[in-house]
Amino acid sequence: MRVGLLTEGGYPYVSGEARLWCDRLVRGLGQHEFDLYALSRSERQEAQGWVELPPQIGRVRTAPLWTVDDEALRAAGPRGGRGRHARRRFTEHFGELAGAVCRGGSRGAGGSGGSGGAGGSSGFGRFGRFRDGETASGGTRGDAADRFSNALYGLAELARDEGGLVGALRSESAVRALERACRAPGALRAAHAARVPDLLTVVDRMEQALRPLSLDWYGPDELGAVDLCHATSGGPAALPGLLAGHFSGVPLLVTEYGVQLRARYLAAGDMDLSEPARALLASFHGLLAAEVYRRATIITPGNTHARRWQERCGADRAKLRTVHPGMEADRFSEIGEGGYDDFPADHDTLLWVGRIEPAKDLISLLHAFGEIRKEVPGARLRIVGAPVEGPEALAYLAHCRALAAQLFPYEADGAHSVGDNPVSFEEIGGPDAPGLADAYASAGVVVLSSVVEGFPISLVEAMFCGRATVSTDVGAVVEVIGGTGLVVPPRNPRALAEACVALLRAPERCARLGAAARARALELFTVEQNVAAFRSIYLEIVSHCPVHRDAVDEAGEPVPFANPAEAYLPGRWAVSVGPASGAEPGAEGGGVPSWAVSSRAVPEEAPVSPASPVSELKGASV
Repeated sequence: MRVGLLTEGGYPYVSGEARLWCDRLVRGLGQHEFDLYALSRSERQEAQGWVELPPQIGRVRTAPLWTVDDEALRAAGPRGGRGRHARRRFTEHFGELAGAVCRGGSRGAGGSGGSGGAGGSSGFGRFGRFRDGETASGGTRGDAADRFSNALYGLAELARDEGGLVGALRSESAVRALERACRAPGALRAAHAARVPDLLTVVDRMEQALRPLSLDWYGPDELGAVDLCHATSGGPAALPGLLAGHFSGVPLLVTEYGVQLRARYLAAGDMDLSEPARALLASFHGLLAAEVYRRATIITPGNTHARRWQERCGADRAKLRTVHPGMEADRFSEIGEGGYDDFPADHDTLLWVGRIEPAKDLISLLHAFGEIRKEVPGARLRIVGAPVEGPEALAYLAHCRALAAQLFPYEADGAHSVGDNPVSFEEIGGPDAPGLADAYASAGVVVLSSVVEGFPISLVEAMFCGRATVSTDVGAVVEVIGGTGLVVPPRNPRALAEACVALLRAPERCARLGAAARARALELFTVEQNVAAFRSIYLEIVSHCPVHRDAVDEAGEPVPFANPAEAYLPGRWAVSVGPASGAEPGAEGGGVPSWAVSSRAVPEEAPVSPASPVSELKGASV
């Protein structure tokens, strides 16, 4: 089959999210052909280039979300259209979309938002509280969702007719339409307080998210020609799949290993945005997520934590299929099979692996290590991370280094010995940690201290290596560990320290937990099980939701009745009956459908029942 793979800020870019997972999926499904449609997030990402693509990828189309075509802005003008009729259509559809956003009709925008984040809520509930099933205006959430849906596809059809809407979505007409919606009765309380800078910010962010409306990806030779669209995340990545379904009836599969709506909620809290802007953007992204979940044929969350978010945002449980991410176990097989016996680690060494950022809460880990040193004086802590990028990450790393130097002064065995700090900060690929497998082999216990986590990749790698783990109860940690490690509450250094000390003092227990963890990881989290799951899901979608396309001749003209009615019904309609046609069933052209056997295949002397259709045809006049 032909699959349209939709990504945002991911594959095929070198620095893309879910890059490895997408590459393994495409290579593992070698019998299918993939067309790749990718949205980039930054100029730097595009400059870093692509990964080497497998031969299964036949076409690659890319578009940026980080820049705007100045020519499109000039062509649109302040009113946002190229003609009076186009401007009127745009004002009508965008006004409906803005009205739905300002009323906060999505569960993700107005409710508590599920159990995400450190505190267990999205942080946007105070902007639009209402009873379950109602919007702020007293109407049902279904009414707002329908308004949003109709306006979205109305804008898509206008973009197809006019050649794009980038300029219109950033025009003065769009800002005025949003302002009217904010001032209308029934709008969110926070929306009433929106000022011109807030409106400009919201219009800018909405245009970025709706950029796929203006792309030329939906023709009969593009996404209209695929059998299935597979979006690797929600939000803008899934929007081309929605439009392919709207214009051509292509089914949509949505995979989310990290819920985009949750990520945007958390990111909005860190941005310098006003309360009205955050409320409006939360409502917009919540409505977009609900529309994606409603239109998707099947949704595949990567874990139960993501599944709960999707259900809270309106996803139908009947559409959900949990598919755990697949990871390569081969590079850890030697260490995992040998366990603690063949690869004796310094049992007093704690290992932390991951990206160094505030969500990982290394501050709590360092304070917990201070308590651990009181009970196990010889304990050491290795913090192994990927190369740090960005000013915020560099500042956080510097803060952690300073805290470690303050809490653990350099120690020396004697007056003439060189001092050493029990906490080390290392980079993957450095002299002390040339590879992840080497780092895990040196550890007695692997620690995860995050306050926000999606799917804990470092824990799965530790499980492949047969190492005991101590982790905080966030995200999908409990689902992944499944009783093969110790789990403590987040932001609790004392509990983290007590769990680490318990394992450092019991090497036999670590060996038992490590063996059980490896067996669980090999059963649930390998590339093979991931690829097998998606192979089955692809076949399920195509068999239940085939794309009905009109047949055309060489000149492109439609051919009436080229597809028989039976082609649209489930069942095996082409059972060959070779002997009746006078040829072998396996021969080329030698078999015909059983229901299409000609009258010449029925011997003249064969008795025919008077009640059969054949007798009626023979006796009828033509």
